[in-house]
Amino acid sequence: MKNPRAAVDRLCHTTGLLLVLSGLVHLVVFAVDGGPWDGPVSWRKPVTFGLSFGVTLMALTWVTSYLRTGDRLRAALLLVFAADCVVEVGGITLQAWRRVPSHLNMETPFDTSVSMTLAVGGGVLAALLTVFAVVSFRHRPTGPAGMPLAVRSGFALLLVALASGAAMIARGVVLTRTGHQEAAYHSTAPLKPLHGVSLHAVLVLPLLARSLSLTPWSEGARRRIVAVAAGCYATAVAAAALWAGLTY
Repeated sequence: MKNPRAAVDRLCHTTGLLLVLSGLVHLVVFAVDGGPWDGPVSWRKPVTFGLSFGVTLMALTWVTSYLRTGDRLRAALLLVFAADCVVEVGGITLQAWRRVPSHLNMETPFDTSVSMTLAVGGGVLAALLTVFAVVSFRHRPTGPAGMPLAVRSGFALLLVALASGAAMIARGVVLTRTGHQEAAYHSTAPLKPLHGVSLHAVLVLPLLARSLSLTPWSEGARRRIVAVAAGCYATAVAAAALWAGLTY
């Protein structure tokens, strides 16, 4: 009898790999087609979002295996998360090929529907990740020495990424609704470093803890290393937040 948990993990990892592949394919498209790398209309968006969402999906699938949660709940949350990742990357990629902005674009009814779908999808992603974060703090995660701290720190910093992402969307929507479309596209720039840095802590810190488990070092030493790494990562996020506050 097949293990349902393994089947869900396999599906999510496969989906994540396909999203990463999509990002790499569009990197080739950019190399061939050229055009600007920055700006609301560029090949950068399907590249970075494909890579980021793919890596995040695979990371979350692995990291949540250390959470003390029921298999059915975890599977349901991961499947919705995977589907939402596909919708987000698909919408962004579609608009890139149409040569129009994917976010904050209210120029036509179709563009508005895509933009709103991406915004709602972002809200769903935030809700799912918040649930996982809450679970990580309610019940001590399993795993080798340092892994519980790595998982909790990763999810705590991930919440910062969600907050900065929500701030970017909210600011952009307000500017768009008040007729400042160009300002809306540029308003997200100060928060992008904060969003990007804090987003991947949930992969980097647990990966460090897992790597340390392969060393002959004592459990105490491994915990200390993870604690220092978490502190350094938090400092980097704080610096990005300070920069965003000074330039926003």
